[in-house]
Amino acid sequence: MIYVSENIAIEEWELSEHFTRAQGPGGQNVNKVETAVELRFEAARSPNLSDPVKRRLQRLAGRRWTSDGAVVILSQETRSQSRNREIARDRLADLVRRALLAPKRRIATRPTLGSKKRRLKAKAVRGQVKALRGRVESDE
Repeated sequence: MIYVSENIAIEEWELSEHFTRAQGPGGQNVNKVETAVELRFEAARSPNLSDPVKRRLQRLAGRRWTSDGAVVILSQETRSQSRNREIARDRLADLVRRALLAPKRRIATRPTLGSKKRRLKAKAVRGQVKALRGRVESDE
């Protein structure tokens, strides 16, 4: 069981782990031992997460969200299978924690009088610069 917050926990039946051989350098050991962990969390079917949290989780997960509504996290940083399991579980808990936070609504504000004046002054200066770029007439 992964405790995400004081009132949300991910049950073991929602998780499945698949162990594979890690990619990259590692000598002879990398060809024999399956240390990489692929953690799969069935987020769409989870009763512990509300619909808005699931939508935010889908947006945050990005490519890690599968078409059947699962979040897949791959960890192959260390040479230890147990440490990779811990890293994958920590990443999942962190991802769900970020999805729990509802984004603050933006309050529309009007531009200040000073900012309007600065904008118009900059436009006038720019217009003068462009006006001076014309042909130069000779007095002869």
